[in-house]
Amino acid sequence: MFLDYEQPLWERGMRHIAGVDEVGRGCLFGDVVAAAVILPQGLVLQDVNDSKKLSPKKREELYDVIQQEAIAIGIGVADVGTIERINIKQASRLAMKQAVERLNPRADYLLVDAEQIDVTLEQMAVIHGDALSQSIAAASIVAKVTRDRMCLQWEVEYPEYGIAEHKGYATKLHRERIIEFGATAMHRKTFLRNLMAEHEQLELF
Repeated sequence: MFLDYEQPLWERGMRHIAGVDEVGRGCLFGDVVAAAVILPQGLVLQDVNDSKKLSPKKREELYDVIQQEAIAIGIGVADVGTIERINIKQASRLAMKQAVERLNPRADYLLVDAEQIDVTLEQMAVIHGDALSQSIAAASIVAKVTRDRMCLQWEVEYPEYGIAEHKGYATKLHRERIIEFGATAMHRKTFLRNLMAEHEQLELF
C-alpha cells in the first residue's frame, strides 16, 4: 500500500504529514530544487509515483492534481553558488529545509527521501521513499516539474547547451556542448573536474 508510512502516523494523531524530496542533485548545470507536500489524510492519488518513472506529460498532469488537492506545498532552491560553497549534499538538505519552512500550515511530521533535514520536526528518512510513500512521491513530482520549468528558462538564456532536452544532466550531448562552448556561470565547476582532466585545453573557468 502506498500509504504504509503515512497511515501509522495519522493513527498517532499526526494530521499534517509532509513528504519531502529534491531533484537535480546529480546535474552538471543549474540549481537543486526541493519540494515538501502535505496531502489530506486518507487521500489516494491515482498514478502518483516516483517522478523518474513517469512521462513528462503525466508528471505535468499529476502536478496540477497535487496543486489542487494538497493542504500545503513548499518549494526550496539552492543555487549553483551555494552548491559550490557547501557541496551538493548540504545544498540539497538546505533546499529541503527551505521547502519545509515554507509550508503553511506547518508540518507535524516529515517523511524524507533518504535524507535528514536540519529542522526540529520529527522525521523519518525513507530509502527509495519516492517509490514507497505517496507523500514523498508527490514531492518528487512537484520538485521535478518545478525544475523542468526552470530548465526551459535556462534554455532561453543558454541555447547552445540543450538544457531543455537533458535538464542539466551529464548526457553525451551536454558533455559535448560543454567541450565545444565552455562552461557557463550556471555550470557546477566542481562537477566538471573529470571533463577538465579529459580536455585540459578547455578553459572552463
